[in-house]
Amino acid sequence: MIKVAPSLLAADMGNLRQAVIDLEKAGADYLHLDVMDGAFVPNISFGAGVIKALRPHTNMFFDVHLMVDEPGRYLQDFAAAGADLLCVHYEACRHLNRVIQQIRALDKKAAVALNPATPVSVLEDILPDLDMVLIMSVNPGFGGQSFIEGSIAKIERLASMIQNAGLDIDIEVDGGIVAANAARVKAAGANVLVSGTGILGQSDYAAAISAIRG
Repeated sequence: MIKVAPSLLAADMGNLRQAVIDLEKAGADYLHLDVMDGAFVPNISFGAGVIKALRPHTNMFFDVHLMVDEPGRYLQDFAAAGADLLCVHYEACRHLNRVIQQIRALDKKAAVALNPATPVSVLEDILPDLDMVLIMSVNPGFGGQSFIEGSIAKIERLASMIQNAGLDIDIEVDGGIVAANAARVKAAGANVLVSGTGILGQSDYAAAISAIRG
């Protein structure tokens, strides 16, 4: 089943509560929450306090993408704030297995994100412990970037790895996803599609979500 996850990073930061309410009414499956620390990525977004403030206003699944150095330091805070899934970057974790164990201990779904230059092969040993893998189809840190075409082959390689291992793991793709390229991303094997301006930059959220879901 295809799930669409609007990225709140593209919303009006002065009116996040209304954006969340509107996205749920429009049929979004997940809410993708990009947490940036200004160190792992060259931008700062929001933290656990904002997520906690938004949690009472929606029943959407909170897909929390931690673009932060050594995210193990903050997992408890984001779990308590209302995250349903915690996604950490392979490149940001010195001891990835330990971080995934921490997420499990908090009774949250666990995911690992890969930057465009990181091959999917690095996840071979940790794959059985994951609920989802996030393929970054842009370099992380800013919204509104163009989709990196080489991501299609990368999604296909990951899908093959998962199938060969006999696992049931979601493949999420984040970066430059719009209605025009969503079909190719899904055909490659992705089933969770993140879109920021492709949804929040449109006048009709419901139509944009429907077009991406297909």
